[in-house]
Amino acid sequence: MTYDVLIIGGGPAGLSAALALGRARRAVLLVDGGPRRNAAATHVHNFLTRDGTPPAELRAAARAQLAAYPTVELRDTAVHAITGAIGGFRATLADGTDVDARRVLLATGMIDQPLPLPGFRELWGHAIVQCPYCHGYEARDQRWGYLVLPATAAHLVPFALQARAWTADVAVFTAGAVDVPDAARAALAGADIALHTAPIARLIADGSALAGVELVDGTTVARDILFAHPPQQQVALVRALGVGLDDDGYVKVEPLRPETSVPGVYAAGDLTTRAQAAILAAGAGMQAAAAINVSLALDPTAPRRA
Repeated sequence: MTYDVLIIGGGPAGLSAALALGRARRAVLLVDGGPRRNAAATHVHNFLTRDGTPPAELRAAARAQLAAYPTVELRDTAVHAITGAIGGFRATLADGTDVDARRVLLATGMIDQPLPLPGFRELWGHAIVQCPYCHGYEARDQRWGYLVLPATAAHLVPFALQARAWTADVAVFTAGAVDVPDAARAALAGADIALHTAPIARLIADGSALAGVELVDGTTVARDILFAHPPQQQVALVRALGVGLDDDGYVKVEPLRPETSVPGVYAAGDLTTRAQAAILAAGAGMQAAAAINVSLALDPTAPRRA
């Protein structure tokens, strides 16, 4: 058979799109090969009615609800390659099969690239996190650190100042790699936010907890949680498709019609933006599904089922 839509990725964006398309009676195949980007996370937060739900539980609940829609199929495998064009894509799956689809939705997320700092890998996802809206409340009134990288230097002051909503103890680390302007230094000092510009020797771990940040001059700054935004890259499949990327490496799409530069290939979720959160990805998946459904409705070669 030829599916109306092949969805690649079984996170919030892909699952949400599958639900919307299933309710539109479209023939959908959702392929989910993992691994999970948030594998180290223990809970999903800021997801209305699901605040505090473990990620695996959230996915299981979504899959159970999709089972009610007979036109939606799920397979736990990966996509190795996609060929063809709009209306006639062919995907080669890791299970050795080929599938055909009229449209493709990329919901593959991003790959986080760990920083070359001793202790970073061990603490990532536990005591080193990206989003204060996801982890800030649980770490309220603790000792916070913010590791600024050259790519995120423009957000130094806004991020550090907003952190004061959760805690009075905030320290900024530049690791010797970011030149902090005088105006930014004044803003941090005015908010009683410490600034440490020396290179970092290591992150001191106590199991999966952070004990402190050790600088090359021997100083140790005690911290309980560290926020950082390491570089991200697209998965191999997205890179192979050759879809257009913006200057930061995210797939370029229009907000209300998230079709990529490859006609018939759409994208939703973290791979399109640095504004990354489960509920945002789920909303983007719904929006992409609606755009795809309209595209199919206008396609004279797509089947009519009602």
